[in-house]
Formats: sequence, structure tokens, C-alpha cells
Amino acid sequence: MNQVLEVRPGLAGAAMAAGRVETLMLEGELSEQDLLELCDDLGRKLNRGTRQVVLDFGDVGHLNYRGVKPLMARTEVFRRSGGDVKLSGLSPYLAAIFRAAGAHDCFEIYPHMNDARAAFALARAPFV
Repeated sequence: MNQVLEVRPGLAGAAMAAGRVETLMLEGELSEQDLLELCDDLGRKLNRGTRQVVLDFGDVGHLNYRGVKPLMARTEVFRRSGGDVKLSGLSPYLAAIFRAAGAHDCFEIYPHMNDARAAFALARAPFV
């Protein structure tokens, strides 16, 4: 089951419960401070036991590249804890910002949040 959290400008949002993968739907222009707050929120989620998160950038028009490295570091903490953070909905412009910030091989990137959530399920599927 998945959980979708809509994050509107300022990172406030409403949650829709559906399970183990949490999806954060980001929107607007994300400043460095917004991304640092997102990292703090991810840290709290990790402390509460969340291990699988999708960050959906489908409604993000711009983000400050300075916030990408802290996001990379937080993702590494998730991985060391047996989890992961996957990205979805990156426009070519946002993908270029992530590449320029050095994150070109740090994240799994999917065209839609459902694809990213499904990737978590595939990773857990037993091999025959």
C-alpha cells in the first residue's frame, strides 16, 4: 500500500493513506530553504520507520540547485537504513539542474510517481 502526501508551496500538505511507500507531491518553485525543510521532513519520516519515499516533481517549475546535495545526503541515509528515495515527474529543465548539481547518478528517476512506487514493489518481489 502507498501513501501520497501532497506538498503545496511551503511544503504544507494533506496526506492520503494507501500504504508503505510515501509519495510527496511537490509543487511550485522550491528554494534552498524549502529543500532543506524537505530533508528535515524526510529525516523525521525515517525516524518514524518510513523507508521508501517517492518525491514527485511533476508540479515543480524550478528548484535551487543548492538544495540538491543535502537531498542526496539524506537519500544516502535512507539507503544505509535499507530504504531509498526515488524521484518522479522531473521535467528536462529540472533534470538538468539535478545533473548540474552532481546528482546525475544518485537517484532513480521515473516519468510518473506510479512508476516509481511500482519500482519499490518490484524490488521487494521474490525471485523465482
